[in-house]
Amino acid sequence: MQGLKFGPVGANAVHVCVDMQRMFHEATPWRTPWMDRILPRALALCRHNPGRTIFTRFVPADQPGDGEGSWARYWNKWSDMTLAKLAPGMVDLTPELAALAPSAQIVDKRVYSPWMTLQLDTMLRERRCDTLIVTGGETDVCVLATVLGAVDRGYRVIVAADAVFSSSDATHDAGLQLYSERYAEHVETASVDLIVSNWTQ
Repeated sequence: MQGLKFGPVGANAVHVCVDMQRMFHEATPWRTPWMDRILPRALALCRHNPGRTIFTRFVPADQPGDGEGSWARYWNKWSDMTLAKLAPGMVDLTPELAALAPSAQIVDKRVYSPWMTLQLDTMLRERRCDTLIVTGGETDVCVLATVLGAVDRGYRVIVAADAVFSSSDATHDAGLQLYSERYAEHVETASVDLIVSNWTQ
């Protein structure tokens, strides 16, 4: 982890907690076992400033084969994860995080990136956001899409390195290295404790 090399976290920062949903935490084909380990850290960051937290949720296709182009192939492969076959409520945030949702806001997306509509950017601009703190999963998929979109929009981006997870240890590690080395002028990686202790409210 690099730490906060660009200084303390200002009052206009917003925490984006990516896809911390029941379908990744419970018994589904997409269960990611070590989400258990990072959930308390993500929760601590959410609780630090719930009013400046935004949750994203990855919402699967309605039916197998739905979606444009390669997404149709994807949802045929993962047909058991479509809304038609998932148990009710599996798209929801984990209960611990859902309890904070009245203070936070939720952005639903049907692809990896939360930037495909104007909803997230509008929420951030309404809060005069200049810095995004990112937690959640997966480090190498939806977190990556969230980070790169934020970089392209000029936000300061801080990845909470001990509060992101993946189903692949190898690509999780490679993702953190990518953030800290290839995107060193755009992305910082720091621990939750360091972020919280340096976040002005």
